Amino acid sequence: MTSVMGLLEEREAVARVRAEGLRAEAERIAAELDVAEAVLERRVIARAELAEALAAPAEAADAPVDDPREAAVTEVEAAPVAGSIVPRWHRGVTVQALAADYRRIVALVEGEPEAPPLIWTG
Repeated sequence: MTSVMGLLEEREAVARVRAEGLRAEAERIAAELDVAEAVLERRVIARAELAEALAAPAEAADAPVDDPREAAVTEVEAAPVAGSIVPRWHRGVTVQALAADYRRIVALVEGEPEAPPLIWTG
């Protein structure tokens, strides 16, 4: 015959297991919510940045700049565009074959007076 105390301990153990399972599920859902909110925030920022870029007058983007280093300071930094491809080199290809961001990078590198070599540590 089972004692009353034994029955209560058994029910307590079942309730404890259920509470621990729900707590673990709540932590998992909270972690998923954090990820989803971060994705949402990035998308909102991306949409706002795009709207701002599209609203900017075209003349300001096409204005010539004498010193490419000044351009890097005055222009808003843009994220790399997915799918920007560097074309395969062959005779006759000039810098103009590159995307605008890559042309700016080349201009900056060519404009540097005796810059020390870059060291890759990765």
